[in-house]
Amino acid sequence: MATHIEIQPIEKSKIDTVDFNNLPFGSVFSDHMLECDFINGAWQTPVIKAYSPISLDPSSKIFHYGQSIFEGMKAYKDTDHNTLLFRPLENFKRLNKSAERLMIPEIPEGIFMDGLQKLLEIDNQWIPTNEGSSLYIRPFMFASGNGFHASPADAYKFVICTAPSGAYFAGKVTVLIEEKYARAANGGVGFAKAGGNYAAQFYPTQLAIEKGYNQVIWTDDHSHQYIEEAGAMNIFIRINDTLITSPTSDRILDGITRKSIIQLSKDLNIDMEVRKITVSEVVAAAQAGTLLEMFGAGTAAVISPIAGFGYQNSDYELPEVKDSYASLLKKTITDLQTNKTEDPYGWRVQL
Repeated sequence: MATHIEIQPIEKSKIDTVDFNNLPFGSVFSDHMLECDFINGAWQTPVIKAYSPISLDPSSKIFHYGQSIFEGMKAYKDTDHNTLLFRPLENFKRLNKSAERLMIPEIPEGIFMDGLQKLLEIDNQWIPTNEGSSLYIRPFMFASGNGFHASPADAYKFVICTAPSGAYFAGKVTVLIEEKYARAANGGVGFAKAGGNYAAQFYPTQLAIEKGYNQVIWTDDHSHQYIEEAGAMNIFIRINDTLITSPTSDRILDGITRKSIIQLSKDLNIDMEVRKITVSEVVAAAQAGTLLEMFGAGTAAVISPIAGFGYQNSDYELPEVKDSYASLLKKTITDLQTNKTEDPYGWRVQL
């Protein structure tokens, strides 16, 4: 049975003020948003209303104890103007996995999926059709209950906002392998999409930017000898013709793009290994000329090629590779997402 959703439509759309040929990433917002409150131990009726500020008491626990989680998704249009999502149930499951770790009540599938579908129906004209553009979708939950006591809140808010967006990154990036700071630790919340994970990344990333790099390659918290993630993305490394990515753990996000790349690589007959990889192995491969590619993978950028990296005051450039794995995999994924190819996996969901 479909979830009952209250609709409060806006009187006039602002879509005519938006230049869809020049979309930044994630800073232009659609007309409506979905909001649903958890009060007195139960999720209330979700409401779709005008995109607008959220009013909170200064003692709301989100401000004091950081109970906040989110997801990142995209909606696409194919050439027949059908609305498409990519593996949305994986986002739903991961949001609830994050919720469990941060003591936030899990969101019912009906509220998440039915609410998302209705929101995309109402704001359907906001889904871009330009090549490389999409409607970025941000579901998030946070503690809205009040009080200064250090304990889980008694009220929460679930929201879905959408933003028509262009490409996340333009061109290749250079990265610095981190030797001091850690993104996450064993037993922590690195596997969850918790807002605090990203807040803690900003300072080390800024230090890398001041040194002339675009991003940080995160290493393990104990020895800093194992490659883990690239900025806010999972990382893939190609040595000779083998593509390698780190296994998931308490510290590493189980990325949906990551999982898709692993499956597609196997089906494209790319030698794919999921294993720990050391910094020394990457440096040795760069020195030997066998390090052919490095790239980040995530919903926002899909795949972001890395042009070079820095480590211990030395810089290493990666070669320009014809028919790169990054280009092949990005095209394969985006063609799947936009209905340009068959989908043997059942990943594409048409609304």
